[in-house]
Amino acid sequence: MEPIIQDIQINKQLFGPDFIWGVSTSAFQTEGSCTIDDKGESIWDVFAAKKGKILNGDSPAVACDFYNQYQKDIDIVKQLNIPNFRFSISWPRIFPNGTGDISQAGIKYYNRVIDYCIQQGIEPWITLYHWDLPQALEFKGGWTNREIIDWFSSYVAACAEHFGDRVKHWMIMNEPAVFTGAGYFMGIHAPGRTGIKQFLPAIHHVILSMVAGAKVLRSILPSAKIGTTFSCAHIEPFSDKPKDISAAKRTDALINRLFIEPVLGLGYPINDLPVLKGIEKYYEPGDEDNMNFDFDFIGIQNYTREIVKYSFLTPYINASLVKAEERNVPITVMKWEIYPAAIYNMIKKFNEYPQIKKIIITENGAAFHDTLNDCKVEDVNRTEYLQANLQQVLKAKNEGCKIDGYFIWTLTDNFEWAEGYHPRFGLVYIDFNTQQRIIKSSGHWYGDFLK
Repeated sequence: MEPIIQDIQINKQLFGPDFIWGVSTSAFQTEGSCTIDDKGESIWDVFAAKKGKILNGDSPAVACDFYNQYQKDIDIVKQLNIPNFRFSISWPRIFPNGTGDISQAGIKYYNRVIDYCIQQGIEPWITLYHWDLPQALEFKGGWTNREIIDWFSSYVAACAEHFGDRVKHWMIMNEPAVFTGAGYFMGIHAPGRTGIKQFLPAIHHVILSMVAGAKVLRSILPSAKIGTTFSCAHIEPFSDKPKDISAAKRTDALINRLFIEPVLGLGYPINDLPVLKGIEKYYEPGDEDNMNFDFDFIGIQNYTREIVKYSFLTPYINASLVKAEERNVPITVMKWEIYPAAIYNMIKKFNEYPQIKKIIITENGAAFHDTLNDCKVEDVNRTEYLQANLQQVLKAKNEGCKIDGYFIWTLTDNFEWAEGYHPRFGLVYIDFNTQQRIIKSSGHWYGDFLK
């Protein structure tokens, strides 16, 4: 692959002394130990055990063994001069049955992780929900059951009460558009449900739960910094034909606006995506007042752009993506286009919402074909990808956008959901047979950059 860009001149100082630098991970993708210390099953434990759901039949049972090797990985975070570490808490480690009795083993484990971060001078940033719903709650309907608002609120309260004396930065949910769309509409992610009748109630209950969780946090931890994260992709029409332009607008409403606008008090983007009108049947009195929250920051997670054209055959949205590999553009192992300007465009787009106080890039990264040679991984393409994206972040910042931080996805190669262990996103190479950690050249670059 040709280098993404040439001769980048960029350094940490250009972003200012208050810019937030970090790295992101998630519990299910790294911890393993899925049945240790009375942890309950999650929907991903169940989904991954089904034949044909995960590439190559990969199992998350061990993953990166972060459950046992968290000190080693946090030591690497420190070694790389990364001041902020974003990780998630596994709901079924805290409540094995989703509700009811709290697991003291789960509480003690996350206390150990938090305490070790602080001991090493690293600020813990916690994501409360990164897709691993307790399977016990999925049996009751999961996100399609309105009772989940109370279940989630109780879980958030337990985390706030046990960890809030040390954790100052919280994210309520990770990428709701992805876990509802892939899990409750397309069925390619856990819990594997399909159809609009699953998708619409899940959307509404996720919005209400996100806000309810944020209000619980605010009530228990009034001085905490509370945010939530959204996936986003820069959308462009395939041509200047009106049908393609309209298709791109509907796709943008689905991918980029569906969750952020309700929590900002703007309601669902029904005018641009009429299928959302079906959500109204799931409304109850007072819902409009319980759908928005004044977040301290919004996390946006961008990896690529998408080109969209009109499609008569695609139900509900009449739009389809033009695959990057068919457009003769540089791509990652995930077959996502390498297009650094996407992150600039998304910062600009979210900056246009006056309700947003602060924007942080809570995920950005790339998967490439990393190879281990002589105990080294020279991942030049990843370093160039990160540099190119940071150049675009700096451009947005210099133009006055409220962009205040940048977290790389991810620290270590991990279990990448339905793609198993094939895509490697990490700054650190994992030999999944031996659990050996090897810092890649991109990790060394980031460490030098942050010095």
